[in-house]
Amino acid sequence: MRIGLTILIGIHAIIHLFGFFKAFGVSEFNAISQPISKTYGVFWLFTFLLFVITVILILLHADYWWLSGFIGVILSQVLIFNYWSDAKFGTIANILILLAAIIGYASFGFNEKIKKERIALFKNAQLKNQEIVTEKALVYLPPIVQKWLMNNGMVGRELIYNVHLTQSLELKLKPEQSSFNKGTAEQYFTVQPPAFNWNVNTEMNSILSVVGRDKFEDGKGEMIIKLLSLITVANAKNDEKVNQATLQRYLAEIVWFPSASLSQYIKWETIDDYTARATMEYKGTKGSGEFYFDKDGNFEKFVAMRYQDSNDAEPTEWTVTATKTEKINGVTIPVECEAKWGLEKGEWTWLKLKIKDIRYNVKKIPVAKNGYKK
Repeated sequence: MRIGLTILIGIHAIIHLFGFFKAFGVSEFNAISQPISKTYGVFWLFTFLLFVITVILILLHADYWWLSGFIGVILSQVLIFNYWSDAKFGTIANILILLAAIIGYASFGFNEKIKKERIALFKNAQLKNQEIVTEKALVYLPPIVQKWLMNNGMVGRELIYNVHLTQSLELKLKPEQSSFNKGTAEQYFTVQPPAFNWNVNTEMNSILSVVGRDKFEDGKGEMIIKLLSLITVANAKNDEKVNQATLQRYLAEIVWFPSASLSQYIKWETIDDYTARATMEYKGTKGSGEFYFDKDGNFEKFVAMRYQDSNDAEPTEWTVTATKTEKINGVTIPVECEAKWGLEKGEWTWLKLKIKDIRYNVKKIPVAKNGYKK
């Protein structure tokens, strides 16, 4: 779509340049039979330049390309109205560019909202530099959880108090969907207080852009999905089921920053030699899940009874399984995972993800252009 839009605006720009040429006698522009004054010729040139700037900004993935495109459309349409009998079909191009600019503006606004949320998230986080994870700190944990922390590299290193990661994704938005949609995501976590902010960018039917943002903050969860960054198709918040579901997601994802298992808000209990249940409670929201490990203490899966959405009467079994484990930045974590729902009609594997980059204890929030890592 970006390439098609660039070509459309480029051709539209060149047509306006010919209007300038005709006004100043550089060449004839037979598409417009009426004479063009030099004053209008300057406007034709200025509109050309605005569209050229728009093309350049689009190619550079700049945040503000929609602004020059919007102004260009307004000037272009004024010119078309003045030369309507000859130039009226240019309105079609202007409508298409205007729609793209509106979507661009909506995307910009959505990403700016996310940036502000993340800046506030990090600002509110309590930083605990130089506090080292020791074997003594593990003695109250189930033996298999102790083994996990011993083997994944956390003992002897600094506690993790914030996380920034990027992911590549494959998603199925519905159980009956035959193929996965590809996408990218970016996520931020803090440990004190426990919180996360995650946004995703994918496509529906390989055509329509879909963006989403989930967050858990102050004990409450929010989930929002927008089509073309403009049309809200889901917006769940201010609901106890959503709060619990997002807390359980946070709990499952501490496998990417294992020292969070020492949090005062998480209580552990042994189930058997390789399984432990974690119960997390924060600001009135409570949820639990079971962590499964192999004999060497490597994380295998997390299972919880979790609400899919706020309309569900009962929770559904939700499983996150590690499919590949690697050491990154000194910590052994699952770098590839699958998430599935245990529905009555069978299992629905709705998400496959790969960690592309993960960083711990970042000093400054690394906000990426357009709200997510390229």
